[in-house]
Amino acid sequence: MARYIDEILQPGERVLYSTNAHWIFYFPAILAWIVALVLFAVSRRSDIYSVEMLCLLGSGLVALAALYWTVKGWFHRLTTETDVTNLRVVHKIGFIKRRTFEMALDKVESVDVNQTILGRILNYGDVTINGVGEGRETIRTIASPLAFRSSITTR
Repeated sequence: MARYIDEILQPGERVLYSTNAHWIFYFPAILAWIVALVLFAVSRRSDIYSVEMLCLLGSGLVALAALYWTVKGWFHRLTTETDVTNLRVVHKIGFIKRRTFEMALDKVESVDVNQTILGRILNYGDVTINGVGEGRETIRTIASPLAFRSSITTR
């Protein structure tokens, strides 16, 4: 699958920085996989048949939820692109239903970064781009938000 930015580059335009949604989108899936494995391990250790079957059933159901969240996180990361070129900022979300945001670099007034404590530890956060006469756009949960901001503000 070709990247969106490669399809829309103008003559003389080049990509300076690319980032993506942070892997934290996999966090619900990771927790669910751990719970499924714990339930499966408990079922193997149980001597009571009904407890064993209940844990196996629970493990299977949680594993199905974990699989759903894994695919959902993977697809979100696959279909989200955030790039800075020498002319503009481009953000694309979605595959069939696509939402894009583009702003010329000379129209960017300020770039704000919002990180939680966990976001600072794991290096993810939200970036809000304020434009002159073009409003504001928030890009949520991207990897390396400070480097992204620097790529926009450093010219």
